[in-house]
Amino acid sequence: MRRTMSDRVGIAVFAKAPIEGLAKTRLIPYLGASGAADLQRAMIHDTLAKALTSNVGPVSLWCAPDCRHELFAALAANYGIELHPQVGADLGSRMFNAFDVLTPRYPVILIGTDCPVLTPLNLIESANLLREGSDIVFLPTEDGGYALIGAAKAWPEIFADIRWGTDRVMAETRLRASVLGLLTSEPV
Repeated sequence: MRRTMSDRVGIAVFAKAPIEGLAKTRLIPYLGASGAADLQRAMIHDTLAKALTSNVGPVSLWCAPDCRHELFAALAANYGIELHPQVGADLGSRMFNAFDVLTPRYPVILIGTDCPVLTPLNLIESANLLREGSDIVFLPTEDGGYALIGAAKAWPEIFADIRWGTDRVMAETRLRASVLGLLTSEPV
C-alpha cells in the first residue's frame, strides 16, 4: 500500500545511559570514565536535537540498560518524548523490537547516538523515501554499517543473526532485503 506525504514517520533513538564505566567504554582510556559518560550525555542531547529539528514525526527514546536514568526522565519531560526500554538479547533483536512496537502506527527511522555527522536533512530525506513507498531506507557508513535504518514494518529476517559490529552489517542487511523482495532506498 502506497503511503502519502502526509503520513507521520517516527524516529526511534537508541541510547545507552551516560553511566560511568558503561558508556563509551572504548574511550575510557583517553577520557576517563567520567569524561566518557559526559561525552555520551552530550551525544544523546545532540542526537535528540537533530531528531526533533527534523520534525518528521514522533520521537521516542529507547533506553539501555533501562529507562530509570535521570537524564532519560528529564528528556521525556522536557521534550514530550516516549521512553521505551531496549528489549532483546542482541542489537538485532532490540532493533526488531523497536520496529515491532512502533511500525503498526507509522514507518520508523531508527538511529543511535554515535553518528555526529547525521543531520536533520538525512532524517527528512529518509522519511520522504518511506512516505514515497520504500520498504527499507539505509544511510550506509564507511565502516560497513549504517547510521540509520528506516522501515515501513518490522521484518524479523532483517535483524536476525547479523554479525553486529563488523564491516559486513550493511552487506548482510542489503542481501536480506533483496531476498525478501523489499524496495530499499538510500538518501542522497
